[in-house]
Order: sequence, then structure tokens, then C-alpha cells
Amino acid sequence: MDSITRQRPRPAVHSFSLRYLLVVPILLAILTGYVLFAHGDTNTYMLYSQCHARSRLPWLAQIPLLGSPACFLVSFFQEAVASTRAFSIMAVILSFVAGLLTISTVEAARICNSPNALIAYPTGPWLVFNLIGGAVVWQLVIIPAFFHRSRQIIAARKNGVPQQLSGPADPTFGEAMRQLARAAEAVAIPVAVVAGYVLPSVLMLVLKHPATVLVWLFFPIWVSVIRQVTRKGVLLVRDAWSSSLHLESNRIATAVIYTAPILLSVAAHAHFIWALTQPDDRKELTRSTLKFITIDAFFIGLTVLYWVLIEAGWRVALVILASSLVFGPGAGVCLGWIYREQTVDLDRGVTVVAVGSRRASEDADPTEESPLLR
Repeated sequence: MDSITRQRPRPAVHSFSLRYLLVVPILLAILTGYVLFAHGDTNTYMLYSQCHARSRLPWLAQIPLLGSPACFLVSFFQEAVASTRAFSIMAVILSFVAGLLTISTVEAARICNSPNALIAYPTGPWLVFNLIGGAVVWQLVIIPAFFHRSRQIIAARKNGVPQQLSGPADPTFGEAMRQLARAAEAVAIPVAVVAGYVLPSVLMLVLKHPATVLVWLFFPIWVSVIRQVTRKGVLLVRDAWSSSLHLESNRIATAVIYTAPILLSVAAHAHFIWALTQPDDRKELTRSTLKFITIDAFFIGLTVLYWVLIEAGWRVALVILASSLVFGPGAGVCLGWIYREQTVDLDRGVTVVAVGSRRASEDADPTEESPLLR
């Protein structure tokens, strides 16, 4: 059962150990902190002081212990959407987050990523990202988790451990490793992203009410709960959807998962271009909060480009950059991710062997022609 591996350049993740791969994310985290500190001003500190004094959103600020931080976060994002120009900028950033949330959830559903808790259960990292950490969570938690998993699989494949056809699926080997664990995820993921993230984001942008901001802050929880409920509902209706699914081989499933963030990004990008032709109506506090968010989003973008460059190569990074310029960053990261799978997909380059069979020589030890392992 030999297979012919397609000729591809070996991604950088094959060549460098984890400690070297993490140098750039660590440097980016340090640079992010420095730039945010350098561009900070008294407006944000005064905003927290108002919450601490309970003169702003007293119904929220009066909650013991958590009142002042919660009031500050709600007020911070409320000010960040408080004008037409701010609306347009935040819409672009939120659509970018929608794209990242979609690809993160897709990766969480893949069989090969199930052993890594930070990847398979992204609710915690996303919650910390939105409430506290920002770009630093991507630089020091999320990206290292993916690099670590990639290096684990590379090491395991080097050892040439065979896949048993009669045994349970091994997430490191086999034709199904890049598949979604259940076909029901093709329905659960887009429903969760739209209902748990896109809808709260639109309500926050349009209504600008503290309550809508408060609901939006906890979108990772809503996405997780809705995804689980939807997946169980789909499986109750169609038990056949409990089988695995190779997403990128199914055009309908791919379109269903990625259409919402792509359309949201295109709409936000178009509105931003239109807003540039209008007078800038941002007040001083809105400028301060929005500058902080924009800097953070910029460094997230740099981190994601580095991630793609290391695991998939410069062509995928170029696709993301070019698509982002035309359709917005949310669409760029989604379109890049679809193209990325053609360069990292192991399903066409892995030979499944029975117990006692000799693994094809190209599977025993990854070479420069081996596809990226995840």
C-alpha cells in the first residue's frame, strides 16, 4: 500500500526546534507591550478611575471585586464604537477576529489536534484573550501550542510508529488525522460563530449599549456552548454525521463554515473605505481606546503571518496579505487558511498500514518533500 508523496518544500517547522520557533513570538510579545505602553495616555487611566469611583456605570461598578474591572472593560469598548469612523474601524477588527475564531474552532475540531488541550478546547485561551491578554495570548499561548503540537507529530512520525487498521484512530497517523472528528462540526461551527460571536458583535456596534458590550465580552463561552448544543442536535437528527469529515474536500461544507466571516469582512472593509471619505467624528476618548485596540490587532496580524510562514510557507502568507488588502483581514485569513490546507494536508501523503506491514520509506522519516505535519 505504497503512496507517492507530492513534491513540496519542507516548511520551517520541520527544521527548527520549538525553542527557536518561539523566539519571534516572544519578541513580538515584548514589542507589543512596549508599543502599547508608549502610546498609552491618561484618558484610559481616567476611565478606570471613573469606574473605581462608581461614577460611571454604577449598576456594574458597584459589584464587589469585579465591578471596577468589568465597568472599565465595558466602558472601554463602548467608547471604541462611539462614532461613525470608530464603527468602521472596529467592524474591520471584529471581522478579523471572526476569521481567527473560525479557523481556531476548525483546528479544535480536527482529529490531529485532539491531544493538545489548548487547541482542542480554545474557550479558555479566547476568554483570556478578550478579557485580559489581547495579542500576548496569541504570542505566548495559542501559537506556541500549535508549534508544540506540530513538533510532537514530526517527532512521532520520525519514529515510524504504524497505524493499526483494526484499532482506534491515532491522531498522529492515518488518513483521517486532518479530518474533522465529526461531520456535524460543519454545521455546529458556523452556527456557533454566527450566533455566539457575529450577532453579539453586530449588536454592540449598532446599539452601543453597555449591556450589549457586556454580552459580547463573553463571546468565547457563547460560541462553545452553542457549538456543543448544535453538534448534539445534529447528531440526534442524523446519526450518520458522527463520522469524520475532510473539510477541504467538501466544497459545500467549506463554504458553509467560511462564508459568514468572509462576508462580514467584505462588508466591514467596504464600510471602512466609505468612512474614509467622511469627516473623522471621533472624540478624544474614542481615539485613545481605538488606538489601543488597533495596535493590538496589528500585532495579532503579525503573529498570525509568522505562524503561517513557519507552518505553511511564504505563498500562503502572501495569499493572506493580498486577500486582506482586497477583502479585509477577516476574509484574508479565511481564504489563506483554505489555501493553506493544500500545503499542510497529510491525508494524501500518509500511508495507512496494517500491523506487521512495512511503512513506506517516505513515511518513516520526513524529508524536504514531506508535507507539513500538524
